[in-house]
Amino acid sequence: MKNSSNPSQSWHTQSATACCEYYKTPTETGITTGEAASRLQSQGPNALPKPKRRPLWRQFLDQFNDFMVIVLLVAALISGLIGELFDTIAIVTIVILNAVIGFVQEYRAERALEALQHMISPVARVMREGKTLALSAEKLVTGDLVLLEAGDMVPADLRLISGIDLRLDEAALTGESVPVEKQTTALTETDLPLADRSNMAYKGTLVSNGRGTGLVIATGIDTELGQIATLLKRAKKAKTPLQQRLSLFGQRLGILVVAICVLIFLVGILRGEQILLMFLTAVSLAVAAIPEALPAVVTIALALGARRMVLNHALAKRLPAVETLGSVTYICSDKTGTLTQNRMRVRLLFADGKLNQNLPVEDASPWRQLALAMTLNCDAAIDERGNPTGDPTEVALLRTTAKIGLSREKLEQKFPRIDEIPFDAQRKCMTTCHLDQDRVLCFTKGAPEKLLSQCHKQLGSSGTEPLNRSVILEQAETMALDGYRVLAFAFRIWAELPEDPTAEKLESGLTFLGLAALFDPPRPEVKQAVDQCRTAGIIPVMITGDHPITARAIARQLMITDNSDGVLTGDDIERMTEQQLIAAVNKVQIYARMTPEQKINIVRALQHHGEFVAMTGDGVNDAPALKRANIGIAMGIKGTDVAREASDMVLLDDNFASIVQAVRDGRRIYDNIRKFIKYTMTSNSGEIWTLFLAPFLGLPLPLLPIQILWINLVTDGLPGLALAMEREERGIMHRAPRPPHQSIFAHGMWQHMLWIGLLIGGLSLYAQSWAYHRGSENWQTVVFTVLTLSQMVHALAIRSTRDSLFSIGIFSNGYLIGAITLTFLMQMGAIYLDWMQFVLKTTALTQEELIFCLTLPWVVLLAVEAEKWLARHGWIYRQAD
Repeated sequence: MKNSSNPSQSWHTQSATACCEYYKTPTETGITTGEAASRLQSQGPNALPKPKRRPLWRQFLDQFNDFMVIVLLVAALISGLIGELFDTIAIVTIVILNAVIGFVQEYRAERALEALQHMISPVARVMREGKTLALSAEKLVTGDLVLLEAGDMVPADLRLISGIDLRLDEAALTGESVPVEKQTTALTETDLPLADRSNMAYKGTLVSNGRGTGLVIATGIDTELGQIATLLKRAKKAKTPLQQRLSLFGQRLGILVVAICVLIFLVGILRGEQILLMFLTAVSLAVAAIPEALPAVVTIALALGARRMVLNHALAKRLPAVETLGSVTYICSDKTGTLTQNRMRVRLLFADGKLNQNLPVEDASPWRQLALAMTLNCDAAIDERGNPTGDPTEVALLRTTAKIGLSREKLEQKFPRIDEIPFDAQRKCMTTCHLDQDRVLCFTKGAPEKLLSQCHKQLGSSGTEPLNRSVILEQAETMALDGYRVLAFAFRIWAELPEDPTAEKLESGLTFLGLAALFDPPRPEVKQAVDQCRTAGIIPVMITGDHPITARAIARQLMITDNSDGVLTGDDIERMTEQQLIAAVNKVQIYARMTPEQKINIVRALQHHGEFVAMTGDGVNDAPALKRANIGIAMGIKGTDVAREASDMVLLDDNFASIVQAVRDGRRIYDNIRKFIKYTMTSNSGEIWTLFLAPFLGLPLPLLPIQILWINLVTDGLPGLALAMEREERGIMHRAPRPPHQSIFAHGMWQHMLWIGLLIGGLSLYAQSWAYHRGSENWQTVVFTVLTLSQMVHALAIRSTRDSLFSIGIFSNGYLIGAITLTFLMQMGAIYLDWMQFVLKTTALTQEELIFCLTLPWVVLLAVEAEKWLARHGWIYRQAD
C-alpha cells in the first residue's frame, strides 16, 4: 500500500474509525507483523531524504580547490614547457598523493560522523498483533498504531484516535510558541492550516504532556516535515568552535607564510638563483607550511574519539561536546538511575499506624485499599511475558502487589480507568479515576508533604478516622533518613465524576491510605567516580525530586557531601531572590524536591560564577535546563526523546560514572589534538627556518621544491594522525578543568613550536654546512634527510607534554611506531633507490654521512626532554597541564 499524497489535506476531517478502516487497522491489536513487513517493502523506510552526498570523484577533485595547489600545478606546467619534464611529473605526482591523503581523511571523517548519527536514530512504541513493540522509527508504516506519552518525539504523521490530556509542542513545524492541546474528533473545515488541525500529530513535533495513540497516515518524504525537507537543496555542515579558531589561525598564518615565501623568493633572485627554481621553491614551501588540512584532521580526531567514547557508554551527539568536556567544573546529576542502580524495591509499608515489610495477605480494609491504590494508580506496562515494564518506581509497586495475587490487568477489568490527571512536577502527584459499579473511585499518589496537605482524614481498621498528620510526616521523615524514597497514597469516592475533572477538584478532600518506602541502592562504581571528580577539580552535585533527608542519606553514602553540607529544597529556592541563589550555589551540593524550572535557575546561578556546567535530565521539562547547561546530558535508557533532542550527549547506560569517564575521554582527545597541532606546526616552522635562514648564513638553497613537497607528504600524514591515538596523560584527572575560552596554543605550546622549530632548522642548516664545507656532493641530500628525520624524532618526543618518553614506554603507541618506521623506510628509499633518486634529485649517502644523519636528529629528543624536565619542576610553563 503506497502512501497517499492527498490524505494530508483530508485526514483531519475523517473520523478516527474511518481512518482505521481505510488502513484495515484493528484499533485493539494493530496490524500484523507480516502486513507491516509487506508495507515497509512497498513504501520504503520512514526516513527523511538525506542531503545529497558529493560523489567520490567530486570529493577528490575538491582537494585541488586550493589557491596554492593551483599555483603549484601551473608552475609544474611551466617547468614542463621549458624542458624540465621529470620535475613536472614528480611535482604533480606528489600533489596527487597529498590529495589522496586529504581525500581519505575527509572520507573517514564523514563515515565516522554518519556512524554517530546512526546511533541516535529515534525509537517508536508500536502496537502490532496486540503487543507493544519498541522499533526503530524508520520501520514504521502507514496503518501502524503508535503509542505516545510525554517526552516522545512524534515519529510519523498521525491521525490521533485516543488521548488523555495530550499536548504537543509543534514550534519546530508551525512556529506555535506554546504546546497545542489535542483531541480526537473529526473537524469540518478541509483547508485548515497545520496549527489548527487539533486531531493530528506531525513528524518531528514533541509530546509535552499526557499520552495518546495515533494512526500512521504518512511516513518519510510524504510527511509534512518530509515535504519541507525536499525544499532544502543541501545541508550546510557547521564547524566546531575549535575548527573555527583553527581555520582563522590558518588564514592568518597563511598570510605570514606567503610574506616569508615572497621574501625567500626575492632573496634567492638577488643571489642569482633561477627565477623558476625560486618560484617553485617559494610555492612549495607555502604549500608545505600552511596547515590547510588542520580543521579536517581535527574533525577526524573528534569523530573517532566520539566513537571510542561510545564504548564507554557516552554518545556525543555534537562534536563540540567532545572538545569542551575538559572544561567541565560542575556535574549536576539526577539521583535515580544515574547515581543509583534504578532497581527500585518496596522495602517498607505503613498503614493503619503500623509498619510492615510486605502487604498482609488478609483482606484488612486499609491494607487492601493501599494495595488497590498501588496497583491501579500506575502506568507501568505489562509485557508479553506478564512482567511489568516502565518507570522503575511503578514497576516496584506492581511487583509488591503481585506477591499477594493482585493482577493489574484483572483489576482494571473490574475497576476500568475512566480518567486521570498525569504526574506533574509542580503538584508532585498523580491521580487515576476508576469506575466502581455505580460510583467513581479516585486514587492519588505523590510526595507525602504535598499529598498530606490535601488529606482531611485517614483510613483505619475501623473505618475513616481523624488524620494524624504529624505522626505520618514523622514516619515519612524517618524512612527518608534511612535513604528510602517515600510515596504517599490516598483516595476519594465520588458519586459521579465532576464535569470538569481538574487536579484542584480531584486532589482535594482526600482520605490518607498509607506510605510506601522504596530503596534504590547506589551504583557501586559511582563512589570512585565522585572521588575522581574531586581530584579533577570537578564538583558533583545531586539534584533530585526526592525528600531532602533521602537525598542527604544517598549523598553521604556516595561521599558527595558530609554532615556539614546543607540541602536546598525547591521551596527554599522559591523564597530566594536571584542574588541570594547566586550566593548560595557555590556552597550547596544537594538539591531536593526540585522542579525542572528550578534546575534552570541553578544552572544560571553557577554560570554567573563562571562555572562550566554539565547537567543531566530525562524528562520533557528537563529540556530547557539541558539546553541552558554548557553540556546537556540526556539519559539513554529512561530519557525521553525531548530530552535527547535538547542534549549534547546521551548516556547509553544512565550511569554517573560514564559521565566522569566521558570527561576523561574528552580530556585525552583534546590533549591529542594539541599534540597533533604541536607536531605539525613545529615541523612547518622547522622547514620555514631552514629555507629562510640559509641565504643569511651564506649557504646555497637547502632544498629543491620536489624535496619540500616530499617532506610534507611523508611527515604530515601518518605520524600526525598516529598522535591522535596516543594514550591518556598520567594524572589526567588530577588537574584543574581547562578554561573554555583558553587558546589551544596556551601553556607554552606556541613557544615550543617556535624554539623547537628553530632548533630543527638550525640542525638542518648545521648538517648542510657540515657537508657543504667538506666538499661533499651529497650536501643537499644530507639536509633533506636530517630535516625529515628530525620531525620523526620530534613526533616521538612530544607523546607526553610532561612525562619522559622513557617513562611512558617508547613502544606504547604502536600506531606511531608503525608510522615512523614506514616514513623512515620511505626516506631510505628516497636516498638509495635509483628511480627515487632520479625523481627527488637525491644522491646515495656515504656510511659516514648516513650515521651523521641518523645521529644528529636525536638532539631534538634531548631538547624536548629538557623542556619537559624544566616544566615538571616548575621552572617554565608553570600552568602547563
